[in-house]
Amino acid sequence: MSFLTVPLENAHKKKNFDCGKPPLNNYLHVQAKQDMKRRLSVCFVLADDLNKVKGYYTLSNSSIPREWVPEEIERKLPPAYADLPTTLLGRLAVDVTAKGKGFGKDLLIDALKRSYETSKTVGSMAIIVDPLDEEAERFYLKYGFIKLPDSGKMFIPMATVATLFT
Repeated sequence: MSFLTVPLENAHKKKNFDCGKPPLNNYLHVQAKQDMKRRLSVCFVLADDLNKVKGYYTLSNSSIPREWVPEEIERKLPPAYADLPTTLLGRLAVDVTAKGKGFGKDLLIDALKRSYETSKTVGSMAIIVDPLDEEAERFYLKYGFIKLPDSGKMFIPMATVATLFT
């Protein structure tokens, strides 16, 4: 099992990373390493041969209320679960110098594969995202994510993700 990203390390050059969205830039520049130290999330980076970060995403454990899940999925789940275990794809960003080269899709596929592999040892019935804006929402819709009513979040069932990698 190989991935094209690696966890963020001190050797990675992130200072000049700019995806055009200040909250995502700031997260990588200031917060990502702290969140990793605190085990709140893991930041995976795609870097060039000089270790310059071209893109990144974050993963962490999460859960969603049972009521958020579409009825056709919810009715197949045991009633004992009020909150359903998920994987949060918290952030995904590509540097402006790398836009248009398919890195966003590559990072998403990498995150889906990593999440699917992890779900084999730590329960997770879906991957959720909380899109930053309409552009991000359109990106996730294009890859099969479903809007969760009244939450602003989107999700893709792990069973759907499994079909990509089995």
